[in-house]
Amino acid sequence: MNTGALILLAIAPGTALLTGFLTVVLLVWAFWPKNGLIAVLNRARMNSQRVLLEDALKFLYDCEYKREACGLHSIAGNLHVSSDTATKLLDRLRTMGLISLDEQNFHLTDTGRSYALRIIRVHRIWERYLADETGIGQMEWHGEADRREHMMSPEAADALAAQMGNPVFDPHGDPIPTAEGQMPDHKGQPLSTLQEGSIARIIHIEDEPHTIYEQLAALGLYPGMQVYVLDVTDGTITFAADGEECVLTAMFASAITVEPFEGNAPVTARHPTLASLEPGEEAEVVGISPNCRGQQRRRLMDMGIVPGTRVKAEFRSASGDPVGYRILGTTIGIRRKQAEQVFIKKLETTAHEQSA
Repeated sequence: MNTGALILLAIAPGTALLTGFLTVVLLVWAFWPKNGLIAVLNRARMNSQRVLLEDALKFLYDCEYKREACGLHSIAGNLHVSSDTATKLLDRLRTMGLISLDEQNFHLTDTGRSYALRIIRVHRIWERYLADETGIGQMEWHGEADRREHMMSPEAADALAAQMGNPVFDPHGDPIPTAEGQMPDHKGQPLSTLQEGSIARIIHIEDEPHTIYEQLAALGLYPGMQVYVLDVTDGTITFAADGEECVLTAMFASAITVEPFEGNAPVTARHPTLASLEPGEEAEVVGISPNCRGQQRRRLMDMGIVPGTRVKAEFRSASGDPVGYRILGTTIGIRRKQAEQVFIKKLETTAHEQSA
């Protein structure tokens, strides 16, 4: 036997031992009761199923709240799953005693409604928190809240709500269910149903689908804004909102819920913004747009931009943005995008003040 063969015979037992050891380690890792690969994959699968179940309950509650029929295809479309997957999901919900079927429409049982309201409460509390306490953009509120709602306990949600002073509405105008599961009755009607000459107040803007909400947010529309319908033609509605004319298709307008004013309510004129102030002009702050939230809103208020504060535009930068404003004895540079969020009332400047 040559030297090479002897070396291979010497290595073979060591290799076999190492291979066997690695095999045992892999098997232990795969089948470890709580933290093994199979256990982790099973938890991920179960969590995915639980998320679908909870999303289905939320959708069913939304349909009931708005008094809309809820069938198999509408549920499958909302959850972005096939009809077969939706059928299996609904069968499981019925087995769990969370829903019932009546003439091809699904309804929540009392237990299912209570479960749905817990998830909805967590979601809307999170949206309120993201809007008011963080710098996250409004297009991200819904998606982030969707992820968080399935991981937060009702107790943790209650603590977060208490930290914010127990808000009643989320940033889209939806009521937040109480810890006891109480919700006010649905009110309002779609903007698309108003007639020419109608005056109403926006009370809710639907945040799904994302593409529609993105366009409505870009128009600067928000709950609390007053609208006046100028024209209604086939498929479109033209209205004034804070003095700005907007045109929407019926599909987009139906995502906005409004509460019509009784009688002839006066149309509120839009205040000019700080961005309209020319160097040398002075104004008094009237307020900050409700669209300005979180850290950006707090920053403006920390600068002294609160109702009643006098502001003077002093100079523009070489590029025209930012602009230097005199506020409470200090000159502060504010970018146009932020200045457009501040509503003002322009003040008359005397000749003596201009020369000074």
